[in-house]
Amino acid sequence: MKRAIVVIGILLIVVAFAFARPAKTDYQWTGNVVEVDNDHIIVQKGEEKWEFAHDKTTKMAATPKVGAKVTVYYVMNATKIEAK
Repeated sequence: MKRAIVVIGILLIVVAFAFARPAKTDYQWTGNVVEVDNDHIIVQKGEEKWEFAHDKTTKMAATPKVGAKVTVYYVMNATKIEAK
């Protein structure tokens, strides 16, 4: 009886790991700061400019200055999805 309970427990753990969601993937963008203020930063790489919002939960050692090379780590998060 104990052996059956142990086997069932192990199977439940294996199934839980099989259906677990992978962690959100962090992406990164490296370039030079074009503009920065209290709630957003614009970073340019080549001809492309990307704007990132940030708040008090964003980890920053110091506020980057215009022209500084930075790497922004971010996750993609949908705010609205419409089906047509």
